[in-house]
Amino acid sequence: MRAKTSVMIGLVTLLTFGTQASQEQLARSIKDAQLETSRTAAQLKATLQALNALTKQTKGDLRPSYEAYRAEVTKTEAAAIWTKTRVQWMASDGRKYFQEWQKALDSIANASLRKKSQKRFDTVQANYGKVEAALQQATDKFKPFLSDLGDIQTALAADVTPGGVKAIKSTVRSANWNHQYVERAVNSALKEMDKMQKSLQPEAQ
Repeated sequence: MRAKTSVMIGLVTLLTFGTQASQEQLARSIKDAQLETSRTAAQLKATLQALNALTKQTKGDLRPSYEAYRAEVTKTEAAAIWTKTRVQWMASDGRKYFQEWQKALDSIANASLRKKSQKRFDTVQANYGKVEAALQQATDKFKPFLSDLGDIQTALAADVTPGGVKAIKSTVRSANWNHQYVERAVNSALKEMDKMQKSLQPEAQ
């Protein structure tokens, strides 16, 4: 009996340490994803500013302004890829955390405590679902916008002239209009990540 009790205590201790480590890892992953998303949003804005500067240029050589825009598009594409990777890591850490937390809850013998702890688990998991949903919405808004920026670059590549710039102006106006929706979705995702990341911190508020 004593040996069995020791095994149970050891199992609970192992589950507790594993869950704590997963919680800390998830908090770090969310923070990293939050930082990358912020950087990508800032980079996207810089790209749009470079594009607007190009379309507003009324004299002089357009090539330097185009090259500045092209460089910003390249940076934005790279930032988007890195942000996607960070979000994928966050999702992986999230699955691991909730799986280990659920295992820990299942090991609680006290039915009343297990029920209350399960309720807390369900709340946190639902909040995490909001984070993923917000990120998905931001991604859905971001993809066509980034595609338009790339198309504009391609259209201008062989025609960096006043006529070429004039031909893209309607698409640029649309990009500026759509950016507000991209920005709104990104800000919503950042807000949800901030709330989730803070909820995983051990500091009492």
